[in-house]
Amino acid sequence: MLQRTIHKTVRCTGIGLHSGKQVELVLRPAAEDTGILFSLKNGSGSTFLTPAPSLVVETGLATVLGDGRETVATVEHLLATVSGMGIDNIHIEVTGRELPIMDGSAASFVYLLKQAGVRKQSRSRRVLAVKKNVEFEQDGKFIKARPYDGFLVDYTIEFAHPLIGTQQMRLEITPENFSSEIAKARTFGFLKEVDYLHANGLALGGSLDNAIVLDEYGVLNAEGLRFKDEFVRHKLLDFVGDMAVIGAPLQGRFEVFASGHAMNNAFLRHLDENRDLYLESKILGGSEAMEAVPGDVLEPVAVTA
Repeated sequence: MLQRTIHKTVRCTGIGLHSGKQVELVLRPAAEDTGILFSLKNGSGSTFLTPAPSLVVETGLATVLGDGRETVATVEHLLATVSGMGIDNIHIEVTGRELPIMDGSAASFVYLLKQAGVRKQSRSRRVLAVKKNVEFEQDGKFIKARPYDGFLVDYTIEFAHPLIGTQQMRLEITPENFSSEIAKARTFGFLKEVDYLHANGLALGGSLDNAIVLDEYGVLNAEGLRFKDEFVRHKLLDFVGDMAVIGAPLQGRFEVFASGHAMNNAFLRHLDENRDLYLESKILGGSEAMEAVPGDVLEPVAVTA
């Protein structure tokens, strides 16, 4: 199996969740073994940042990466799309210190990457594979990982709300079912939380156009839900994006109960800090690299913390 990047540069603008201001995003092809590279544009030039679990500096409203000088917020939906669509190498250029929230899902990013096209490169794909069972628990919530030849997530949520309750979804992440099953699922929040955030100058870009908002009984969005279980689908989407922060495609079977950005990152840090115990680096399909044509274009497509 060969590494993949996008075929051409694409760009978009949108509203930032935190600032409420317009931000710009440019996605560019990247060479083999680059991985995911952020270029954060500011007045004095650009700061380059490669995602890593230790560089997650905030997990309140979204996953925020930072290196002590610059930060970039709300990266999880784009990272989920890059991972879910099987892209290994990409240059992500951001102007505005956060990614556009778009409609609160990953659907717009899937569209962008399909417009860019995906091409195979000349080197074999490298992955980080779970090689030993690991269980991570916090306050009754947990993430369990097992060895598995692929990336499978079994996710359960529980909310004391009549429209949510307990929801569960099990999905093997592939480019095809990522796009159809979870990419369109939007972020969600409760009206009392939204009012508090706005009153304190937070989530200034949040609205019914980019999030599902619930009062005590139901959904305030006029169009309703895209899926009956859209809530667990979005949590699974967030998990895929948060796992992509480790900097390489992950292989494993993950069972998740009631996690969020903070716990996802705590779990990922534990994996990263104990790589020798839990992870192994694998090269997929070494012989394939000799047969494929470079540039071939594909159709768009128990630890207690």
